[in-house]
Amino acid sequence: MGSIGLEISEGVAVLTVDAPEVRNGLTPAMGRELADACDTVDADRGVGAAVVRGAAGTFCSGADRRTWNPGADQAEDGAFRDTGAVYGAFRRVGTLAVPTIAAVRGAAVGAGLNLMLATDLRVVARNARLIAGFLRIGLHPGGGFFTIAHRTAGREAASALGLFGEEIDGTRAAELGLAWRAVDDAEVEDTALALAAVPAKDPDLAREAVRSFRTETGPPGLPWDAAVEFERATQMWSQRRRGTQ
Repeated sequence: MGSIGLEISEGVAVLTVDAPEVRNGLTPAMGRELADACDTVDADRGVGAAVVRGAAGTFCSGADRRTWNPGADQAEDGAFRDTGAVYGAFRRVGTLAVPTIAAVRGAAVGAGLNLMLATDLRVVARNARLIAGFLRIGLHPGGGFFTIAHRTAGREAASALGLFGEEIDGTRAAELGLAWRAVDDAEVEDTALALAAVPAKDPDLAREAVRSFRTETGPPGLPWDAAVEFERATQMWSQRRRGTQ
């Protein structure tokens, strides 16, 4: 019922959500597999960046409803753990030790939008469909949606998507700051890989830089004076190593 692909080339890991029969909906098993793939990436010190994509021209349609029984007791141990496996998957992507990019084609819906927002940077197709969709199906948002949407594009965008069910395309996402760049559908993955190639040239430095980026920007972020001191030791390390390379 779907799988997670992992390919590593020239310092870039490509993580692929692969369940095209349900537009790459995530099952709990896939969530656990994605977390395991992230562990593999972190353990490979030759990896300096990661790209998250979906198979067959779409990103992720959210949770695979074939494995979801809305009438079941969601607090029952097995059901609770399965939900946690899906939430934990994009949380794990968000804690990868390397800079991450989402390459978004087709649609990112619900948990798929969370997966997109878990990354450090997003490249989207101009015609991509971005939908939170929780309230549309009678669900409260999950997975920390409001936090990760707000940190990326602010209060207005988080409200429009999460409270009012607004749908946006890739062009609008870039305008709002939810994505770095909106490009033609056929250019999405090549653009993401080209961006990933820059930090991948120096994996050790990339890992240190993204650690600083996430710590300083939060939420919560660091005040400027604290950030100056936080960066200083790592910048000194980077200066010293330049003289030995």
